[in-house]
Amino acid sequence: MVVMISPTSNLTKHFLIAMPALVDPNFARTVTLIAEHNDQGALGVIVNRPLDMNLAALFDRIDLPIEDAETAGQPVYFGGPVQTDRGFVLHRPAGEWHSSLAIGDDAALTSSKDILQSVGSGGGPDEVLVTLGYAGWSPGQLEQELAQNAWLTVPADLSIVFDIPPEERFAAAMQLIGVDYATLSEVAGHA
Repeated sequence: MVVMISPTSNLTKHFLIAMPALVDPNFARTVTLIAEHNDQGALGVIVNRPLDMNLAALFDRIDLPIEDAETAGQPVYFGGPVQTDRGFVLHRPAGEWHSSLAIGDDAALTSSKDILQSVGSGGGPDEVLVTLGYAGWSPGQLEQELAQNAWLTVPADLSIVFDIPPEERFAAAMQLIGVDYATLSEVAGHA
């Protein structure tokens, strides 16, 4: 089933799944969670591209302590090509943090240091994914990319982000819409 997206569709809390024709190396074979989509544009984070850095190294770089060894070993992710020197924390539950963007009722994207301090001391949200950078689209840009068949969209299932290893998230997101990536053509047709 192909879902047509109208220009007024809100893709907040949806996955964008890169199509084979998307040649931008920042987004090839990625799954991006859209945290906000409105008439001002869209913002999201890539959830399946871990960097060669763990939370211990990141916390050391920003001079924050981290107590739990398991948490310290979690990977940091490439969230997108915008502001790659800035951290973003995708988490659930949403909680109350200084600079958070709610993603539905149960999750948020936070960019303030208070959440990292809480994660470091063992008091942070139950589930976290830390990224450097984010993906952003200007007004109408995402809609144009969708019209050019650069992305598939599907309502996000956050268990894919928090319960499945990063190398399996792309296939799991594709399965949400019943598509096998190997069978996709670089050019989509329209009926």
